[in-house]
Amino acid sequence: MAPLIEVTLRGLLGRRRTLLLVLLAGLPVLIALLIRISGGRPDADRVLDTLVVRTVMPLVALILGTAAIGSEIEDGTAVYLMVKPIPRWRIALAKGLVAAGLTAALVVPAVVLTGFLLGDRTDPITPIVGFAVACLVGGSAYAVAFMALSVFTSRALLLGLAYTLIWEGVLSGLLEGTKFLSIRQATLGVADALGVDVPGDQLVPAVSVAVLVVVLVGGFLLASWKLARFEIRGGD
Repeated sequence: MAPLIEVTLRGLLGRRRTLLLVLLAGLPVLIALLIRISGGRPDADRVLDTLVVRTVMPLVALILGTAAIGSEIEDGTAVYLMVKPIPRWRIALAKGLVAAGLTAALVVPAVVLTGFLLGDRTDPITPIVGFAVACLVGGSAYAVAFMALSVFTSRALLLGLAYTLIWEGVLSGLLEGTKFLSIRQATLGVADALGVDVPGDQLVPAVSVAVLVVVLVGGFLLASWKLARFEIRGGD
């Protein structure tokens, strides 16, 4: 497992991608710093919801999740991994763990720093802890889901953008009965259960946790199943 994780880390942490991810994750912190310097006093919960949960977290997870193995399948280098006597579920597990771990490593510090810069002086800890835990689980669910999607199609990045921007950004807010199909809504449900003042009606904690667990387990199982049926032709 360790060699798989090491190879995946080297593949994901290229200079350009790392710079892009750091800049993206640092955007909420930069905006919070500018607000602090200008003397503004916005609602920290709303800023974390809008900038991190709705924007930065899914985009970071999308970049890492689709690149964890999708880029290797697309450029053909996955063949060198598939020919080795490694159970395909181990490959899926390693790719998912790295994508989820890197997503958390980028998003959670952004939540903490942004929360401290904009947090309420009377109780700055509750929203920070609530959003940090929610983003840890929600970001992992996004990363695993996008990793599984990249195993099935080379258009995973485009489909992931459509899911986050169109389905979660527009349709899930209009169609109340479809909130349970949104990783974002499940993430906000967890944050709400942890004491964060999230605006609007959220999913109950049990449903939120169930959605995230189904995405995590289902994404891993689907990726493992698809990789197990990955055929290497003579031309490869």
